[in-house]
Amino acid sequence: MARAIWNGVVVAESETFEVVEGNVYFPKESLKREYLEDSSIQTTCFWKGRASYYTLNVDGKKNSDAAWYYPKPSIMARKIKDHVAFWKGVQIER
Repeated sequence: MARAIWNGVVVAESETFEVVEGNVYFPKESLKREYLEDSSIQTTCFWKGRASYYTLNVDGKKNSDAAWYYPKPSIMARKIKDHVAFWKGVQIER
């Protein structure tokens, strides 16, 4: 079981997940969508592709761009399609 926790709240939880470069990627269906807001930020990874982001909003506190995902990952990163990872102080428990 893996959990992503921020501001004392579980924002994602799943028994299945992928680990890439030390980051835990949660299946999208495991996300607590009420805590996620779309972000306009995008970045590019040379081998995974273009990443999009979510901002966490828990009890009125925001953590900008604290979650990322690859809507169309490269063939090399296909196992993280429809998965989301966290950073910026989000605690990951496994």
